[in-house]
Amino acid sequence: MVVPVQSTVQSTPRLVAAPAMPQPATKLAVQLEDITFYWPGQEQPTLRIASFALAQGETLFLSGPSGGGKSTLISLIAGILQPATGSVHVNGMRMDTLPRAARDALRGDFIGIIFQQFNLIPHLSMLNNVLLPCRFSALRARRAADRDGSPEQSARRLLESLGLARELWGQNVARLSVGQQQRVAAARALVGAPPLIMADEPTSALDADRRADFLHLLLRQCAEAGSSLLFVSHDSTLADAFARRESMVPINRPHGGEQS
Repeated sequence: MVVPVQSTVQSTPRLVAAPAMPQPATKLAVQLEDITFYWPGQEQPTLRIASFALAQGETLFLSGPSGGGKSTLISLIAGILQPATGSVHVNGMRMDTLPRAARDALRGDFIGIIFQQFNLIPHLSMLNNVLLPCRFSALRARRAADRDGSPEQSARRLLESLGLARELWGQNVARLSVGQQQRVAAARALVGAPPLIMADEPTSALDADRRADFLHLLLRQCAEAGSSLLFVSHDSTLADAFARRESMVPINRPHGGEQS
């Protein structure tokens, strides 16, 4: 863009470049700085991370070997574990300085987690498992109601969109197949549109076809909600579905050294 400037010497205007407009900073769903984490009795840290970030709305596939700290990283971001040093920000709020009750509340409001073992409540129905986050978080219940009319309607929409038949919704989850339990866990993480979804090896018990189907459904639901997705897996065949792909190895330097 250019603007005319009237010269005091010449009768014709000359053109000068207008100042560049500042670009808005990328909003971050997750930001970690100078992190170390030790399990009790350890001399070397399990995690030593100079910097790690996930942008709002971004999908990230994070790979790495078993025991490389991927699950520990998820627990740190969620506020389940506390770092020895460094800072953890989620949705612009610092997690690591908060007391446990405040971390639990923030996690309930802003984070959905799909655990490797799903962690469903076996004596509850499929529908009531999905509704659990809305029972504990008024903010998630309100977001669900704003979108679908009520948390119950939101849970039903998610179950249907994830391919779970209506006649199953009232069944206890202990009676479901592994693939069905996995989709219930995904619906529970997604209900109330939390800004951040984290998935810890959620496809490890599925065959190749079911893995691909589940991943397609999960990515579609995250895109519709505008949620960021941190997907942790050692299965590199899934990586191409994600906008960003990283390995845990250069991110985590437990023995020191430069982070690449």
